[in-house]
Amino acid sequence: MTSPSPSHSPITPFPYPAQAPQPASRRPRRRLLVGAVALILVAACAVAAVWWSKGEENDPLAGRPRVTDTRAGLSYAVPEGWKHDAAKDKDLVDAFSSTMSRTSGAASSGGGTVLAGRAGQTVPRAELRRAAESAARSNAEFFYPDRPATLEESHATEVDGRPAHTAVLRIRNGDDGTARLEMTLVTVDGERTAFLLAVTTDEADTQITADIHAVVADATVD
Repeated sequence: MTSPSPSHSPITPFPYPAQAPQPASRRPRRRLLVGAVALILVAACAVAAVWWSKGEENDPLAGRPRVTDTRAGLSYAVPEGWKHDAAKDKDLVDAFSSTMSRTSGAASSGGGTVLAGRAGQTVPRAELRRAAESAARSNAEFFYPDRPATLEESHATEVDGRPAHTAVLRIRNGDDGTARLEMTLVTVDGERTAFLLAVTTDEADTQITADIHAVVADATVD
């Protein structure tokens, strides 16, 4: 099997009140001399330029095409060997708004799929963990009905500086293999919560898992 084959609409519940996180109160700004500010800005730009150039050299997704999902409010890169077909995005069930996929080499029947979408409700920061784990289990049941799923990881993270949470499930995929499902839920803004859902049908394919981690780490909020 090269990609998940859903048989019915996914269940992605977010039973939480639509309350936006309250921003911290701003501290009054201190007046600074114009010359000092200019020097600080010049130095900061120089440091940023050096950091950026080094980052580009070490970034495995630098220069790769990107998927811009306006409904989800996310942009993510398409790693080498992965394919995104904008026409197929229109055929997705309503829960998802964009997708890309990759098949493993000839020696494996596995593959990987990344899907993005917008959550049905805004999830408060304090509820991200519970919502991510609940959505991960719901989607595991969607893609792999009646297959046992075990929570392997659940940790807070960030996507483009925004609060996020990732829940990882290991799923028994037949008698001789396991699949891996990763749900990353991110607060795009005060009115929108989005997600990146990644499914690896052959957990032994470490390259696909590495690609997925790189995609999530490189994703940006638009």
